[in-house]
Amino acid sequence: MLTKRDNSEHDVAALMADIGRRARAAARPLATATAERKHAALVGMAQAIVLREQEILDANAIDMANGEEGGLAASFLDRLKLTPARIRAMADGIRAIAELRDPVGEVIAEWDRPNGLHIERVRTPLGVIGVIYESRPNVTADAGALCLKAGNAVILRGGSDSANSSAAIHACLVEGLRAANLPQDAIQLVPVTDRAAVGEMLKGLSGNLDVIIPRGGKSLVSRVQTEARVPVFAHLEGICHLYIDRSADLDMAVKVAVNAKMRRTGICGAAETLLVDRTVAATHLVPVLAALHDKGCEIRGDAEVLQAFPQAVAATDADWTTEYLDAILSVKLVDGVAAAIDHIETFSSHHTEAIVAEDASAVEKFFNEIDSAILLHNASTQFADGGEFGMGAEIGIATGKMHARGPVGVEQLTSFKYRVRGSGQVRP
Repeated sequence: MLTKRDNSEHDVAALMADIGRRARAAARPLATATAERKHAALVGMAQAIVLREQEILDANAIDMANGEEGGLAASFLDRLKLTPARIRAMADGIRAIAELRDPVGEVIAEWDRPNGLHIERVRTPLGVIGVIYESRPNVTADAGALCLKAGNAVILRGGSDSANSSAAIHACLVEGLRAANLPQDAIQLVPVTDRAAVGEMLKGLSGNLDVIIPRGGKSLVSRVQTEARVPVFAHLEGICHLYIDRSADLDMAVKVAVNAKMRRTGICGAAETLLVDRTVAATHLVPVLAALHDKGCEIRGDAEVLQAFPQAVAATDADWTTEYLDAILSVKLVDGVAAAIDHIETFSSHHTEAIVAEDASAVEKFFNEIDSAILLHNASTQFADGGEFGMGAEIGIATGKMHARGPVGVEQLTSFKYRVRGSGQVRP
């Protein structure tokens, strides 16, 4: 870490400029690295994480103690905490990425023109990616591995609350790069917690940064989207909805609702609003809410919900636009799938929405008319995850409409170029 003097704005700018230059230099050989060499690096990273488990846990214990002392919310502490199981999952995620098909050089489409030209659209790396994140140290491993697989150099700027954990994980990634004889600057971790480092990344590091991916709270993502001078893949909030249709199987509705909200309340794919068809309020509403309440979930409902379930508290207008990231759920009765769609399109952050229904026409209407990145039928919103999509892992969930949308995995971390082959053609 830098000294107090080094942490001045001038020195941080110089440090970040150097990191940017080194990332750009590493990106060139990385773009043409063989699939076999990248695979070897990723396997080496996973092995290093397993072997250094205790070092990572010790570093995480320091971060957890600092977070508790600093008054971090329970949801943030849950994101920050590493356990042997979570470390093994981190290593397994890297191994899964290693086994994915290498996207670089893949021919996406090809065709012939009447004049004899043969045209190919081919996947290429984006170049240098900046990832700015908070709390979750596993992002260090996921982002580093995904960017490497897609042939990109990456600059990682973790939050101050996870600095020790991220540094311990980053050391494992560098070990894998070194063992595979790939540039160690391909995955760099910003060594200062000064917010000025984020500002330098948002400026683009003198043209050396091609895209920024923020993962964190609303204030971080909002700042990145407002100030960034390079393209951004981001979602601002995960206000996810679960709709229980009149045709829903009751047992399934209970199971899906409890999982969507309570499996992990602090992730962006956790359900924040439950909508129930008024037609089945008498049969479905109370069993679902009782199951949630038994798991410790606070129910905030409209007037009808309060009447049916006295343990609920009154919802305010703000509840329909709140990402709780906690064991709190806003609940509303609606007049069928059309009303559910209207509510979702009014209040959703366009991240993830789910419907529990047996009526195929209701499902198709839900899928066709809702403009969110991920839509699920008879499944928990907590499946909004790159690993669950078979991507190995993800850097985040993008809710924009340009380039990447939904889980940002290996393919989403590539662009493309055109290769045109001729036999002496000239344009008339």
